Amino acid sequence: MAKRKNDNLRLGEALQEFISENKLQKGMDRVNAREAWINLMGNGVNNYTTAIELRNDTLFVSLSSSVLREELSHGKSKIIKLLNEELGKNLITKIVLR
Repeated sequence: MAKRKNDNLRLGEALQEFISENKLQKGMDRVNAREAWINLMGNGVNNYTTAIELRNDTLFVSLSSSVLREELSHGKSKIIKLLNEELGKNLITKIVLR
């Protein structure tokens, strides 16, 4: 029978250790980017958002409204800045609206 470690870890530290040991950070970043978009953009934009996907450092957002797509394209740099602030790190460098 294996001996238990007697180290006391906080839950957050244990989860972070688990994520790093199992190389799950990219998947967590994808989920966090999707949640950041939903939180920041609000119901008006989210009603027209059909898909959100993070690939490398690019966030791909599919919108069902061409008018909204055009409006958001004018503020891409501000949206990137807000998303990165919400995420707490510079994860997104480019947004592709489709």
